[in-house]
Amino acid sequence: MVPTANGYSVRAPCPDCGGALSNWDYSDARGEFGFVLVQAPHTFANSPYARVHYRMLRCAGCGRAGLAKFHDNGGLPASLEWFFPRSLQTAALPTGVPESIVREYREAELCASADAWRGASALLRSVLEKTLKANGYVAGSLENKIDEAAADGVITKARSQKAHEDIRVLGNEVVHDEWRLVEQGEVVSALHYAQRVLEDLYDDRSTVEGMLRGKGRIK
Repeated sequence: MVPTANGYSVRAPCPDCGGALSNWDYSDARGEFGFVLVQAPHTFANSPYARVHYRMLRCAGCGRAGLAKFHDNGGLPASLEWFFPRSLQTAALPTGVPESIVREYREAELCASADAWRGASALLRSVLEKTLKANGYVAGSLENKIDEAAADGVITKARSQKAHEDIRVLGNEVVHDEWRLVEQGEVVSALHYAQRVLEDLYDDRSTVEGMLRGKGRIK
């Protein structure tokens, strides 16, 4: 989620609150937490401003400190340029997902929270392949593993298409092809469908395990 400003306060996820969306306030009953003003006429987002305004903020949930950079003309309204700490709302993952795969998915979220879109893309491809291997799909390419999981019915045909297009192909481009800019929307989609694949395989684990045993994938 892109942080949004409300005056000099910010609404954004908090990493210390598990990625939960939080209000970040610039003051409490004792006063403001602190700020630095830089008087410098300039342009930001195609609009003229008279000063840059750095403000200390605090998460209303846990009290963690944050820092925001605003542009203003001596008062509100102000335009928010960036906010730290960066964070994404963490996805809910099924309890049965192996810890190593959960950690890899969370690291992809961490990369995404820092706008490291290429790193997140590569990690999500890894999440997908390791998840399929953990469920008995060990032979051949990742493309083959996805197709076999769809043929066995443990993921749907529609899900396999998204796994190919939004996770595998994107990750392959990052790892194997010439450098290109990866957009935020591509990674948000990859995170979403990686989460969905994990849900397909681990939400109703007993049923999936029965299907996998029937296909000889696991013992």
